[in-house]
Amino acid sequence: MNIQMFGTKKCFDTKKAERYFKERKIKYQFIDLNQKGLSKRELENVKASVSLNNLINMKVKEYKTLNMDKIRSSSVKEELLLNNPKLYKTPIVRNGKQATIGYEPEVWKNWE
Repeated sequence: MNIQMFGTKKCFDTKKAERYFKERKIKYQFIDLNQKGLSKRELENVKASVSLNNLINMKVKEYKTLNMDKIRSSSVKEELLLNNPKLYKTPIVRNGKQATIGYEPEVWKNWE
């Protein structure tokens, strides 16, 4: 198992996900989205598992500022996500080609 967790230190669900993996002594790599976003390749892999629209957090102010609700092109949305990591729903948890968004212990249990 090769777990990568993308999130922010202030996100409640990210903290719960970290606690889930720590309690089970499962090693994971944490990537703080405020410091480093997903690469284009990582975004493609996650998008294949969960779809692009599920990745976008519509509740953050950047969503309105960037007029994401008016954008129809998925390539433009991807570009905005790559350049604005605050637009992601968190945590994004990857295990190889599999990925989840948010706190999903029922899915992670099957990864073990």
